[in-house]
Amino acid sequence: MNARSLIVAILAGCVALTAGGCWKEDMGSQPKAKPMQESVFFANGTTARPIPEGTVARGELNLDSHLNLGFVDGKPAETFPDHYPTESDGPFPTRGPALREILLHGREQFTIYCSMCHGDAGDGRGIVVQRGFAIPPSYHLDRLRTAPVGHFFDVITNGIGAMYGFGDRIAPTDRWAIVAYIRTLQMTQATPVAEAQAGGMR
Repeated sequence: MNARSLIVAILAGCVALTAGGCWKEDMGSQPKAKPMQESVFFANGTTARPIPEGTVARGELNLDSHLNLGFVDGKPAETFPDHYPTESDGPFPTRGPALREILLHGREQFTIYCSMCHGDAGDGRGIVVQRGFAIPPSYHLDRLRTAPVGHFFDVITNGIGAMYGFGDRIAPTDRWAIVAYIRTLQMTQATPVAEAQAGGMR
């Protein structure tokens, strides 16, 4: 390599290094807001934003395991939540207009998330099953008719078998509404209408 070629090569390397350094510097000093930095954009003069009401820091959620997990003393709950929809409210309604409202909401949520596999009647004959998808068990089998309500809540949350979990898609209160509707499907399939209407939700 002659002297001219060597100089050109050195200059090209310097340009490449300089360009790379400039690019890094541009990315490092681009406009951005840092925590607790003064700001003329927000009315209170700081970039830090107020924490939204109800925000819970990771690892600091005080869970009501019955309401949010469907478990009591480490086992699937036998009853609906003692506090619904929040810990400060009364127990899950077992009859009357309040229960009717929950069941109507549960039916809506069931239709959105469950009926395509489990069928409108909960018999496992949903539309996707008719097209070759795995057949889920009927809710009207004895083992599921006697299963604790917490079992259904846990399955909705975490999934089972070919069913994936819906815990990140369906809020806990909506999951309980679905469970109540499933119980209603089971009752109406196995109990005379008059008796079902008089029995309420257990």
